[in-house]
Amino acid sequence: MNHNPDEHTQSARVIDLTLPLRSGDRGVAWEPARTLEKDGWNARTLHLYSHTGTHMDAPVHFGVGDLTIDRMPLAACLGRAHLADLSGIAPRALLEPEALGDVAEAVRPGDILLLRTDWSRCFDDPARYRDGLPRISENLAHWCVERGVKLLGVEPPSVADVNDLPEVTRIHRILFEGGVVIVEGLCRLDQIRQSPVFFAALPLPVADGDGAPCRAVAIEGDAADHLAAALIHPT
Repeated sequence: MNHNPDEHTQSARVIDLTLPLRSGDRGVAWEPARTLEKDGWNARTLHLYSHTGTHMDAPVHFGVGDLTIDRMPLAACLGRAHLADLSGIAPRALLEPEALGDVAEAVRPGDILLLRTDWSRCFDDPARYRDGLPRISENLAHWCVERGVKLLGVEPPSVADVNDLPEVTRIHRILFEGGVVIVEGLCRLDQIRQSPVFFAALPLPVADGDGAPCRAVAIEGDAADHLAAALIHPT
């Protein structure tokens, strides 16, 4: 039987999980560099904090090894992802493994874990978004390492309390030392209708960078299964 090579991609649904970068937001600014009227084309000079918006951390961000964002293996940035629905979580709550529900049993080594908290909905309330974020507990960080999660994606701007240096350092180091890639500042996780999905978050390859904004997407449908199967998972 002949198969149409596009038959699987026809059922794909792509969800953009990336916050827009807007001048004036924390860590974002730009000014005109060229204008259509004066120069014949439009261009801007961008000023971006390396951990602004939807972004990926590199292990050197907290002094774990020497892996920088430009040398992050792309295979570690995409793959099969399970979505845990933690919507309704209280501000500053510690997220424990028990909160994952049935997703905890579905995760396999080499999989990605996405945590929906709907925290991106308060992005325009900077104090709440940054200072009241739900946090990854030490138990959950260790659980991710023990289960072989290769990437942890969260909606808040950090996996831990940005106002508590010992905590934010401890959680990042547990994950980094265990080989877990960290993506923060995701949005629209509520639009994902199924789990697992195919997830990708590709950072800007900033030379020697400690992190960088990235474009994150989820792909649902038959295409998601085929894309995930095409990647080599650890045995």
